[in-house]
Amino acid sequence: MKPFDYSKVKNHKTYNVLMPITKVVSTLVFRTKYEGLENIPEKGGFILASNHIHAFDPVIIGSHFPFPIHYMGKEEFFESFFIGTLFTKMNAFPVARGSADKASVEFAIRLVKEGCVLGIFPEGTRSKDYKPGHAKSGVALIAKAARADVLPVSIYTSDNAKYGSRLTVRFGKMIPFEELGFSDEERSSKELREASRLIMERIEELWEKGHA
Repeated sequence: MKPFDYSKVKNHKTYNVLMPITKVVSTLVFRTKYEGLENIPEKGGFILASNHIHAFDPVIIGSHFPFPIHYMGKEEFFESFFIGTLFTKMNAFPVARGSADKASVEFAIRLVKEGCVLGIFPEGTRSKDYKPGHAKSGVALIAKAARADVLPVSIYTSDNAKYGSRLTVRFGKMIPFEELGFSDEERSSKELREASRLIMERIEELWEKGHA
C-alpha cells in the first residue's frame, strides 16, 4: 500500500450529509438506544475509546455525536479505492495493526492537539464474543503524547449484533488525563499498559450495565 496522504483527512461535507441518514439506520435497523449523551463535552480535543463489536460501530456512535469523529481504521480497508475514498471522506485514516505505524500515531496525536475528536477501539479488532477484551497500548500512547482526556463508550448487545438486534450505546464520564497515571518518563511500557487497562475497565463498567 502506498503512503497515505493525511492532507485528505478533514471535515468533509460527506460526513455531514451521511450522518443524519445513519442516525435513522442506527435507530431502526439496530434498534439502538443511547445513554449518557450529557457526558459528551461541548468541544473536541480528546479521545473517544469504545469496545468494538461490529463494522458499523463508528457509524452507530458517530450518528448521535454532536461533532465529527476521526477514526483510526485498519489499513486493509484503505487498499480498495472505493472503500478507502469513502472512509477518508468519513474522516477516517489507516493504521497498520501489529506494527509501529509512526506516521499514523503522529497524525492521531496532532488531531487531538488541534481540537479534534479521535475515535479508537483499544482492543484493536472486533470482539468475537461481543464482550470487551484486552486493550492494546496504542490508546495510552496517544493519550500520553497528546495529554488527552479519554471519553469511555460501551456498545452492548444481547443477541450478537445482527441486523435487527437491540443495541445500547452508553457514554461514560470523561477520564481526565491526570487520572491515567503518567509520569515524565518518555518510555514506560508499564505505564502504558496500566493506563490502557484503566480505560478498558471504565468501558467494561459501562458495558456491564446492560441494556438501557
